[in-house]
Amino acid sequence: MFLTRKAQLVAPEQTLPGRSERTFPISGRHRVLDAPVVTDEVPEGLEVAVFGLGCFWGAEEIYWQVPGVWSTSVGYAGGTTPNPSYEEVCSGATNHTEAVRIVFDPSKVSYADLVKTFFEVHDPTQGFRQGNDIGTQYRSAIYYTSPEQEKVARELTAVYGAELERRRLGQITTEIRPASETTYYYAEDQHQQYLAKNPNGYRCHANTGVKFPATA
Repeated sequence: MFLTRKAQLVAPEQTLPGRSERTFPISGRHRVLDAPVVTDEVPEGLEVAVFGLGCFWGAEEIYWQVPGVWSTSVGYAGGTTPNPSYEEVCSGATNHTEAVRIVFDPSKVSYADLVKTFFEVHDPTQGFRQGNDIGTQYRSAIYYTSPEQEKVARELTAVYGAELERRRLGQITTEIRPASETTYYYAEDQHQQYLAKNPNGYRCHANTGVKFPATA
């Protein structure tokens, strides 16, 4: 991966200018799920979840394997620069984090279960890093799409945070914001379903090893 050592976000007025529209095509169909990759229009009855949990290659692979997930994509969220490139995001000058967008059927998998998976498969205490991947683009984030999602996200963050503190593993640094405050920009096509195209590719799963408490 393209690494930086950015340890803090930059002032919004200092971020890169970006561009008015996406300048690259994205494949129409998901290689694994045979669903649309670009899901700006979501079928009735489905919901959207957006998470940042380190390198988006491995994050997307985890979620496309979850029963009830209809489509996944990778992109950039939480930043300021419009339509950023991968290189720009990795420079730390756009304030985006690498993100995975999940379209799921809530009758088959709950948002709560997606959040529990989120906490179990990465380390939410590391700030602007995941393992050896260092930079603001690797920060932990939940961008909720409804008041109900916000309630679930905050409640489960408190539960998991208490468990990590009980084990003296640190405090959760996960950014929790409404998705409406930040535009999700789809990443370049080579990053979509990257590990389906490159099965031996890089995976970063710097998790704490702590399962979500069964009582939650």
